[in-house]
Amino acid sequence: MTTAIMPGCEPYSVNNGPFGVLVLHGFTGNPTSMRPIAERLADAGYSVSLPRLPGHGTSVEDMMTTSWADWSRAALDAYDELARSSKRVAVVGLSMGGGLTAFVAEQRHDVAACVFINPLVKPPSSDVLEGLQALLDSGMETFESIGSDIKKEGTVEASYSATPLRCAASLFEGVAGVERDLGTISAPSLLLSSREDHVVTSDNGDAIVEKSSGAVERIWLENSYHVATIDNDQELVESSTLRFLDAILHS
Repeated sequence: MTTAIMPGCEPYSVNNGPFGVLVLHGFTGNPTSMRPIAERLADAGYSVSLPRLPGHGTSVEDMMTTSWADWSRAALDAYDELARSSKRVAVVGLSMGGGLTAFVAEQRHDVAACVFINPLVKPPSSDVLEGLQALLDSGMETFESIGSDIKKEGTVEASYSATPLRCAASLFEGVAGVERDLGTISAPSLLLSSREDHVVTSDNGDAIVEKSSGAVERIWLENSYHVATIDNDQELVESSTLRFLDAILHS
């Protein structure tokens, strides 16, 4: 099933030169939450690919036909396409996009650097998983929206108004594999973690620090919630990412 793309949710790409950055958005979100940082990277001279992941930026019904297999394949395909025309490629991801960033780095060991922004890289507790399964068993297909967890007054994320439960179950199954293989990530990483996040717990970031084989620099965001790329710490997120990628990719 394919439906019209919501206004402003289109993918974004720029071919600017030899160094590429793949930018990945979150679960039930779309490219709008990552467009500012993608444009900042493009303005700095990087070739940038910000894909719209399958089922996102269209309708909840469209998303319900997709799963982790579709999102992870789309992320790998976007990386491979960018890598064909770039000397080195880094990956930047928010939330599920952070989980996909880890997945790409686990599958493609030539990833030059990773930037994780409030990443989801591990499933929730068994109680949460059991509760999710109980909802599915009862016939419930959607739950309340997890989108727009933003502290900045007047800022709203263009995410879905509901969360497809089967998609969430698929996501959690997928990130279980991501967590298992975190030790295979050898690329240096920048981890940006909000002190207060109502969507993803900070122990996801802890897992990256503890398990990644590459060096991890962690910066705590004191004035943003989950969608930090368009929250009060947007400038810190963007400038830190640029500083980190410039140091790695141009070394």
